[in-house]
Amino acid sequence: MSKVKENDTVKVHYTGKLTDGQIFDSSLQREPMEVALGQGQLIPGFEKGLIDMAVNEKKTITIDKKDAYGEVNESLFQRVSKSQLPEDLKPEVGMGLVGSNAQGQEQQFRIAKIEEEDIIIDANHPLAGHDLVFDLEVVEIL
Repeated sequence: MSKVKENDTVKVHYTGKLTDGQIFDSSLQREPMEVALGQGQLIPGFEKGLIDMAVNEKKTITIDKKDAYGEVNESLFQRVSKSQLPEDLKPEVGMGLVGSNAQGQEQQFRIAKIEEEDIIIDANHPLAGHDLVFDLEVVEIL
């Protein structure tokens, strides 16, 4: 029976959870994810977890934050005046925003804190700073 190896293309079902059990993503209600390993499409720990799995094999892996989205980077927090927001926007903590950087590229932010005159936005990935747990099932090796 063949097993997943580096640079294979695989179809996999997964459920991603925080260590407290909160689910943040799952493929179980849709088609399995098809991905080419070794292309940088997956977080490193997820890809490592697939290596040596056989078709129809299931396992649960825990990925340390360093092999997921890393630590929270404090330099990615920024103060923005509420006057810069659209007039009809009522900011709420956790709300997602899209802005443009100096080069005109879109960037996603979350509102981390609301103050009297300003909001504090966070450009870290929402899963930064978290160890992650994934239930994996290899559906097919292509």
